[in-house]
Amino acid sequence: MFDFAGSTLFLTGANGTISRAIARLFFDLGASCVLTDLDEPGVKAFAHELDPAGERAIGLRQDAAVSTDADRCLAAAKERFGAVDAVVTSAGIYRDQMVHDMTDEQWRQSLDVNLTGVFYTCRAAIPYLSDGAAIVNIASMAGHKGSYMHSHYAAAKGAVLTFSRSLALELAPRVRVNAVSPGLIDGPMVQPLLRARGPQLIEQTPLKRLGQPEEVARVVAFLCSDWASFVTGESVHINGGLYIGS
Repeated sequence: MFDFAGSTLFLTGANGTISRAIARLFFDLGASCVLTDLDEPGVKAFAHELDPAGERAIGLRQDAAVSTDADRCLAAAKERFGAVDAVVTSAGIYRDQMVHDMTDEQWRQSLDVNLTGVFYTCRAAIPYLSDGAAIVNIASMAGHKGSYMHSHYAAAKGAVLTFSRSLALELAPRVRVNAVSPGLIDGPMVQPLLRARGPQLIEQTPLKRLGQPEEVARVVAFLCSDWASFVTGESVHINGGLYIGS
């Protein structure tokens, strides 16, 4: 297993299903965890659940779409734990909406949270990153293949992939930047889709099941570890073979 003792994780959207799995894994592997979410009571409660002593995990309110929130939370991470060794951007919104009746505000909100929020957090983190640090941006299978009723989400996640590659070029050789693209991962977000098309989607998946949040967390941990020391600018699919492509 990887050893993250003495390192610090900064994780956005930390109260989500996949994010909680990431936080638990990093914490169990020894990392200090700065957990942020729009739901301040929820993320503070999760941090306390993870670390009742409050020595290695803290929860902070961060609206991903507000740049000053990113600046404030990264500064707090630096003040509390020192340099940041891993940044994982997991804040996101996923809402059904057809293009023909999508409002300007719905389009903007999706891009603000799912794309611009990644930019805000990564930009704010740069001054505090340690040598050898890693950034992992959570994208989506939708960013590669599109998604019916989620064009705003898919467009944002596709841009996250390209942003991650560009940032990898800018921050090399001191910092590595990668992305992961989960597919159908068990949790509340996919339940409406499963109710509508669950058997069909499982049949189309070569591994014949949903993914588990812990399976995403393990790939993220690998990308943040020394085992991935020569991996940067990459996008890793985690979808059981439902989508196989670049």
